[in-house]
Amino acid sequence: MAAQAAIHDKPQTGNPGMIKATTASKTDHAHEPLRPMTDDEVLAAALSDPDAQPLKPGDFKRIKRVARAKIIRQALGLTQEEFAKRFCIPLGTLRDWEQGAAEPDTCARAYLTVIARNPEAVSEALKG
Repeated sequence: MAAQAAIHDKPQTGNPGMIKATTASKTDHAHEPLRPMTDDEVLAAALSDPDAQPLKPGDFKRIKRVARAKIIRQALGLTQEEFAKRFCIPLGTLRDWEQGAAEPDTCARAYLTVIARNPEAVSEALKG
């Protein structure tokens, strides 16, 4: 019982319903890799896998790049309409950025950086 009391007396972080417990290692020696391989062996094994071949320069042309504005908006969990309204960006402009029809200019890129770093401060500043 004393051990349980000691656990519960510690400040909790994260999920309040969870108790973090640790156990001592059963062995005193470092774990060895299951199959020790040199870097050259790892590279050779990777290259021999037909499903995991490295990208060629032509492959990069067909890969669709995700617009930074879309990444920021999705990270904030907002729809295009909500993001545009909250940060006073014309909806059509935001859609153009996200679809790749237009690129944000230097000022707009700086504004997106500020939004990404501190969206609450930007929202608060725009309210006043």
